[in-house]
Amino acid sequence: MIIIGVCGASGSGKSTFAREIKNSLDCETLILGQDCYYIDQSYKSFEDRCATDYDAPDIFDHDELLRDIDMLSEGKPITKKGYDYANHVRADSDELIQPPDVLIIEGIHAFWDDRLVSRMSLKVFMHVDPDVCVVRRMKRDTRDRGRSVESVVRQYLEQVKPHYDNTVSHYIKKADFAVMQGGKNKGAIDAVSAYITIELWAKKRGIK
Repeated sequence: MIIIGVCGASGSGKSTFAREIKNSLDCETLILGQDCYYIDQSYKSFEDRCATDYDAPDIFDHDELLRDIDMLSEGKPITKKGYDYANHVRADSDELIQPPDVLIIEGIHAFWDDRLVSRMSLKVFMHVDPDVCVVRRMKRDTRDRGRSVESVVRQYLEQVKPHYDNTVSHYIKKADFAVMQGGKNKGAIDAVSAYITIELWAKKRGIK
């Protein structure tokens, strides 16, 4: 199994880029969103869940994500993880996910855990202007996640931007290359797709 990491700011186009890569490949490809591995907050009141900082690196269950990735690497299925953004709770299911040929991990802190980074064959950082990211986040959160404009702005100023400035922006140092212009950058998509195709070809023939 080949593991690709896609990291970058909220709204930088990580999910779009991951989907474009998946659609460009002629093999079994699985996208794991780091958001599905938030630490469960269901024991809190709804008000407290809303006030939780979901952009901090320690809000994710990195150990659980790593266990799932190792199981897939060993050829074992995992159960599907999920997240309910409107209610801020996990939404896992018993559905089994079989090991793919290519695993794409995407998230704002996908490069935070060096144990996970060491398992990645290729690390991609989405390098997009923060002003563009906040506009995209505004559209997404109000349209798809039931958020008000005021709550999105407040969360951005109090949580998203500080974490980006202090942590997320520095992940570019761990990346193999950076993607400009967002998730539909065709040149970057073609380059990553070609890399994966060559790696799969070499893997099948036992070439290191």
